[in-house]
Amino acid sequence: MASHRRPKQPSRARVTVLTTAAAAAVALSSQAANAAPSEKPSKDEVKTKVDKLYEEAEQATEKLNGATEKQEKLQKEISAIQDNVARGQEELNALRDSMGLAAAAQYRTGTIDPSLQLFLSADPDDYLDKASAADQLSAQQVEALKKIQVKQRELAQDRAEASDKLKDLASTRTELGKKKKEVQGKLAEAQKLLNSLTAKEKAALAAEQDRANRSSSARVDLGNSTPASGRAAAAFSAAQSKLGTPYVYGATGPSSFDCSGLTSWAYAQAGVGIPRTSESQSTIGTKIYSSSQLQVGDLVFFFGDLHHVGLYAGNGQIIHAPRSGTVVRYESMNTIGGPFMFGVRV
Repeated sequence: MASHRRPKQPSRARVTVLTTAAAAAVALSSQAANAAPSEKPSKDEVKTKVDKLYEEAEQATEKLNGATEKQEKLQKEISAIQDNVARGQEELNALRDSMGLAAAAQYRTGTIDPSLQLFLSADPDDYLDKASAADQLSAQQVEALKKIQVKQRELAQDRAEASDKLKDLASTRTELGKKKKEVQGKLAEAQKLLNSLTAKEKAALAAEQDRANRSSSARVDLGNSTPASGRAAAAFSAAQSKLGTPYVYGATGPSSFDCSGLTSWAYAQAGVGIPRTSESQSTIGTKIYSSSQLQVGDLVFFFGDLHHVGLYAGNGQIIHAPRSGTVVRYESMNTIGGPFMFGVRV
């Protein structure tokens, strides 16, 4: 006969654990249901973030420009040294050939000098030390060997210098690659933010930027400001001719510019060569710390690290290439986004 047993009741501890877990699940479910969804940033918030990224991209661009300038300079220096080495090697070969011809002539007449025999089978430096001391060389031979010694030292120094510069060039190229990635990363991040906007928001932002570009590219009241010099006036006039030209990082004209690309191009049109980067441009002339002393055509620098530069336009305004998404335009010095540091009169 089968036995009938009552089912085993769960322990009090187990009931407590299950009850607590259920309560927690209900609470979490309630919180999830009541939690507000994460808010999408507004158009103005996106614009603020994008402007900041563009500023950081411009900062990195000036570092990129500096690395590019250094790379070009190193390449020219290395090329010049290698040319010197090639010419020096030709001269050394000619000196050795002349010594060899002298030895061959003596050999044919059966009167080869022991000193030339030694030269043909030993290092010239060691040979000169030993042979000249032994008075085995003629004055002409001593002079020829001295020239060989000098040329060998010059070649060794040139090769060592070229080797050092090649290492520096490799390091500069690595830095260049990093800066390019940094700039591209900032611009990609800004584009991603812009892509998050609705079509209507994008259109509104584009229209806003277009109005800013058109209004600040128009002729403005420059007051009674006079140019700093004839060449400053010519540089300023060249910059004016590029109003409305788009900003492109790393560009030096004539169809697009970054900030220091515009200033260096403008002065080049006036027959004045100035450095490529804003930081280097800040070191080339007389510094002017009071904005009231600025004259048309003076270079003007902004931000603590001097990563932005423009040309003074008079009446508290500058002409510059602001950042990605903008064009060459006039702008008040008070709206650049960073403090005025000083001007430079070229």
